[in-house]
This record gives sequence, structure tokens and C-alpha cells, in this order.
Amino acid sequence: MPFRILAVPGKHPLRRFIRSFNAWARSIRKAAVSHPHRPHKAFELYSRMHRCNVPFDSFSVLYTVKSCTNLRDPRVIRQLHCHAVKLGFGAHVYVASSLLYAYVVVSFRDARVLFDEMPHRTTVSWNTMITGFAKAGDVEKARSVFAEMPRRDVPSWSAMIAGYVNYGSVVCGLVLFQEMMVKERLFPDQITVCSALTGCARIGSCGLLAGKSIHGFVVKNSWEMNVAIGTVLVDMYAKCGFFKQAVRIFDMMEEKNVMTWTALICGSAQHGFSEEALSLFEIMQKRGVKPNELTFTGVLTACANTGLVEEGRRYFNLIEEYGLELRIQHYGCMVDLLGKAGLLDEAYETIQNMKYEPNVIVWTAYLSACKTHNQFGMAERVIDRVLRMVKPENDGGIYSLICDIYVLSGKWDEAQRIRELMTKGSVRKVTGSSSVRS
Repeated sequence: MPFRILAVPGKHPLRRFIRSFNAWARSIRKAAVSHPHRPHKAFELYSRMHRCNVPFDSFSVLYTVKSCTNLRDPRVIRQLHCHAVKLGFGAHVYVASSLLYAYVVVSFRDARVLFDEMPHRTTVSWNTMITGFAKAGDVEKARSVFAEMPRRDVPSWSAMIAGYVNYGSVVCGLVLFQEMMVKERLFPDQITVCSALTGCARIGSCGLLAGKSIHGFVVKNSWEMNVAIGTVLVDMYAKCGFFKQAVRIFDMMEEKNVMTWTALICGSAQHGFSEEALSLFEIMQKRGVKPNELTFTGVLTACANTGLVEEGRRYFNLIEEYGLELRIQHYGCMVDLLGKAGLLDEAYETIQNMKYEPNVIVWTAYLSACKTHNQFGMAERVIDRVLRMVKPENDGGIYSLICDIYVLSGKWDEAQRIRELMTKGSVRKVTGSSSVRS
């Protein structure tokens, strides 16, 4: 989109005024483009422009809205929207599209109202609403918007596929990806392919065949193995248990970022390649790549799988040394590690010192360790607390675990009480499965 600057030939009396206007407009554009993480700068310039009675054009409004979206403050967006309407830019296609995206980010209810009132809807507007409905958890509504579109482009399909993969049914997303290529004969872009591969990774071995097919498409069309494509391929093969193939893709990549390393580390830890995961982490550190919170989740999982207590403690303390925040999954990994090692008192102390309310995953790790080491007394001191937190219809696994603990400790009446709760909640224990390929 070109940035329009007013110009007056010759020595026109308005020349000085227009030069001033152009300077303000350039400043707003520079603030919005050059400082995307400091959106208040564009808003301050916009406010000063208003106080100085300098006239606005659509581009000044447009760039300010785009910049202020990062503030995630609905009051600011509403103020800009009101001012845009007052200036006569409310129906301007690009201004309205920018406002719509801003509302999707900060207030989806307002986005729906604006979308319904828009006299001219571009494909970008439709795509924005698809993304908005998906993020709001209403994937079916997103699909109905997708179906109503007068014309769909590749970003439209990408938005709907990503909506299914991230917020709905992965299988539906992969079916839609196939329909896009086979039925509509549209050539996907990198964003579409990454969304589809992410879906394949999330359903593990069930998505392996589709993932291999998409990988073949990338190779057949001679796409560059860049960071984005390479990382999702590493993630897909690692999570599907094809560790060697994940490593091959990893080694082929000329450029890697923290997410690439993390994908391989987490995939390795998930499928029992714990030594490889820890070795990768050490190499990553030597090469100066700073880990993130997810990286440490993979590292602590590897420690838990191999019983490396001292190493686990060291990595756990290293998280804050890197300036990262301890997450509940890090505490969960430590509880699992300490519990498997029989250090139940330390595991319980870790739970007590958590910055978060323990979730069902943390309690399951602790109670599983109590069951493994026959420490039924330690389990019973937290069971009532856990039962108050969870519901049998939502967390059937932990109810089954508690029932087993009561049976093993000989408390048949308590075990029967838990069974009755499970029956009322129609709980069925899900059978676990795993698949690892070389």
C-alpha cells in the first residue's frame, strides 16, 4: 500500500502548511513501522497532531490503528474508531479492515458488530473474522463465515485450516487442506503448509502419512528448507516417533532458531531418547542459542524419564538464571522426577512451593509415585484435596488412580465410594498407546 504525501507545485501559500502536515504523517508512519513494540509512540504523535489541529488523512489513521493494536487496550481502539468515523474514514476499506483486526485482538464482540455494519467487505475482512471466530473457540461459526465468502484466496483456506488445527479438530483441518489442493487446485503457501504439518504433529502417528505426503510436496516443488518449514518438519517427525528422520531434517537446515532446537529436544524426550535430548541441550548452549520455557520442559522431561535427579535440580534452577519464568509444567516435571526417585517428601514440598495452583497433571504425578513406592499414607493426605479440585467426568484418570491406591492399601469401602463416583460420572479409563520408529 503506497504512502500518500501531499505536494503543491511552485510557491503556493499553503506549501508551508502542507510541508508540516507531511512531516506529521511521516512521523506517525515511522513510529508505527520502526517501533512495533512501542505502539504508544504512534498514539502520542497522533494525539499531538489532533491538539495542533493538523488535518488527518486515511494513512495517518490507518498506521495509528495498526500500531495501537499492540497495546491490546479496547478503550484506545474505540477512541480511534470514533475519531475515524468523525473524520469520515469509517467506511474507508483499509481503515475499516485495520479496525476490524484490532477489535478481533482486543474485543471480539465489537469486531462482530463492526463486521456486520461494514458496507464493503474485502477478502481480508472475511479472513480476519474466520481467525477471530476460531480464536474465540467457535470454529463452527468460522466455518460458516468461510462458506459464505463470495471469493476465497489461499489466506482464506490457511485461516480456516489453522483454526481447525489450533482450536478445533485437526482431522477436519487436514481434510480441508486436501480439499484445497485436490478439489480447488490451489497452490498452498508456506503458512498453509506449516499449519497442516503442525496438525500432523499434534495427532502423532495418525498424522504421519499425511505429514510425509506434505513433506514430499515441499521436496517436489524445491522449497527452501528454511527455519519455518524445517522446524515444523522436525517437530512432526519427532512427535511421530521418527527420531532419525527428525535429525536428518535438523542437520539439513542451514539456519536454526530456538524453536528448531526445542522441537528436537522435546520430541526426543517425549519418545524416550533422553540422552540425546540432554546432549542436544548442551550443544545448543555451547552454540549460544538461548533456551525458552518450552526447551526446559523437554529437558526436565528427559531427566524424569531417566531418573537424573541431580541434573534435574540443576536444570530446574537454571531456568530463572536465564531470566525465564518457572511454569507449572516445570514444577510438574520436577514432581514427576522426584516422585519416581522415591523422594516423595521433596516432591510434596515442591508442590507446596509452587507459584500456581497445582493442576491434575501435577497431582497425578505425585499420586502415581505414592502408588509405585507403596506410600499410601502420603497419598491419603492429599486425596481429599484432589477430589475437591477435579470432577470424574473430566478427570477420570486420576479417579482410577485414587481407586487403585485405596485397593492396594486395603481400604475397600473407600475404593467402592470412588467407583460409585466414577459410575455416576460415566468415567471410562482411556488406554494408553505409543509409537516409536527409527
